[in-house]
Amino acid sequence: MNQYIASIDQGTTSTRCMIFNHAGEAVGRHQLEHTQIYPQPGWVEHDPLEIWARTEDVIRGALADAKLTGQHIAAVGITNQRETTVVWDKNTGQPLHNAVVWMDTRTAALVTEMKEKHGGQDAFRPQTGLPLATYFAGLKLRWLLDHVPAVQEAADAGTALFGTIDTWLIWKLTGQHITDVTNASRTMLMNIETLQWDAEMCAAFGIPMAMLPVIKSSAEIYGRTSADGAFGAAIPVAGNLGDQHAATVGQACFSPGEAKNTYGTGCFMILNTGHEVKQSNNGLLTTVAYKFGDAPAVYALEGSIAITGALIQWLRDNLNIIDSAPEVETLAATVDDNGGAYFVPAFSGLYAPYWRDDARGVIVGLTRYITKAHIARAALEATAYQTREVLDAMNADSGIPLTALKIDGGMVGNELLMQFQADVLGVDVVRPKVSETTALGAAYAAGLAVGYWQNTDEMRANWGEDKRWSPDPDSDASTEKYRLWKKAVTKAFDWEE
Repeated sequence: MNQYIASIDQGTTSTRCMIFNHAGEAVGRHQLEHTQIYPQPGWVEHDPLEIWARTEDVIRGALADAKLTGQHIAAVGITNQRETTVVWDKNTGQPLHNAVVWMDTRTAALVTEMKEKHGGQDAFRPQTGLPLATYFAGLKLRWLLDHVPAVQEAADAGTALFGTIDTWLIWKLTGQHITDVTNASRTMLMNIETLQWDAEMCAAFGIPMAMLPVIKSSAEIYGRTSADGAFGAAIPVAGNLGDQHAATVGQACFSPGEAKNTYGTGCFMILNTGHEVKQSNNGLLTTVAYKFGDAPAVYALEGSIAITGALIQWLRDNLNIIDSAPEVETLAATVDDNGGAYFVPAFSGLYAPYWRDDARGVIVGLTRYITKAHIARAALEATAYQTREVLDAMNADSGIPLTALKIDGGMVGNELLMQFQADVLGVDVVRPKVSETTALGAAYAAGLAVGYWQNTDEMRANWGEDKRWSPDPDSDASTEKYRLWKKAVTKAFDWEE
C-alpha cells in the first residue's frame, strides 16, 4: 500500500507531524517546540501564529523524513492540547490575542463568581460533565471578551471566531470553522447528551453563539488542504480528536472498562464507559471519548492532572538542576528514595480528584539531608502518586477495579518512574510498541473516515505490548509512602487567597 496517513499532533510544548502506514507504524516524523509565554504568575500563553508556522514546518519535515510527497497522503488527522483558547478575526485571519493555555489560572475570580451565582462547583455537571474550574475553555473565552477590547469589538461586529487549537489549525488548513465533539466537550458550552452547543450554558457564560465553530464527529471529511500549502496537495482533513481522546483511540481502548494513562505535560487517565454518560461522584470528568462518523458517541471518565512532565521541565528551565529532561532519571537513581521529601506540583491549582484552584505547589519534609537528587526523585514520584489518586477515584466510580494500566506519552521511557508507578498502583503497567499513541489515534480517525482502515478491529490488531512493569511485593510505595503523599497534598490547600 503506497498510501499513508499524516497526523498533526499540536501539544502544549511542541508540535509534531507523524506519518503512519497501515500497520500503525511511523515512517516519518518531525517535531518543534514553541515559546511558552508567562505574562504573570499563573498565566500561560502561546502565539497562535507561531504554532501555525511550526505546524507548516513539521509537515514539510515529516514528509522529507519519510521521503514522501503530499501525493502519498490519503488523509490528515489532527490532535491538540484541548482547552487552550484562541480568538481570531475571520476577515483578516489574525489572532486577536495570544492563545490562553489550558493550565492558565487567570479565570479563578470568574470561577468563584460563577460558583456563587449558580450554586457551587458542580452546578453545570448535568449538562457538561464538568466542574467549574479554570481548566476549561468557556471561561477563558469569557475573560478575553471582558479584558481584550479587540475581542469584544470583533464579537459585536460578527467577525470574531473562537476555537481550541484544533479549530485554529483546521481553519488555517481548509478555511472551515469546525471542531469535533471531544474538543467541544472541554469548553463547558456543549451539552454532553445532545452533542450540540447549549444555549443555556452560552447565556450563563455570556458567550455569543455566532463565535462558535460547527461541531462534527471525530472521523469525517472536514475539508481539504490547499495545493499550495505545506502538503503541496489537496488532501482531506478527516480526523480530529483532543489529545487524550486520541491517545485512547491509539491505545485501542474501544471496549467499556478499558483505560489508558498519558504522561505528558500533565497526566490524563481515561476509562471507556461505552455509550452511557456516567457522572462522577469522585472528582473525575465526564467526557466524550470519541465519535466516529454516524456511529453513536462513546463516553469516558477522565482524571486530569495538570503538572507532571511540566514539573521536569521546571527542574530543567527554572532551577537548572538538570540540562535535559531525560537526565532526571539518572539523577534520581543516585539515591535510594526521596529522603522524606514530597513535592506537590500544584502550579495551576490541583485538578482531579480535588479541583482546588486555591492550591499552590509545595515541597515538604525538607532537612539538611536532602539533595537535588532527592528533589528529582520526589518530582518523579509526584507523577505516580497523582496517578494513584485518579485510579482510586476511577475504581470507586466504575465499580470495576482496573487490573492493568496501558500507558503512553513522553515520560514512559523513564524506567525508574514506570516501576515506581506499578509499585504505587499495585497493578501492572503496560507500554505499547508504538508509544506515540496520541498522533496514532488522530491518524486512525482520519484513516477510518476515508476507508484506509475499515473498522476498530483493524486498529486493535495493530496494538502490541512492548514492556510490562509489575509491582514489587516488598515495596511500601502503595502504603506508607502514599499515606505521606496524601498528607503532603493537604499542605498545598488554601494558599491562593
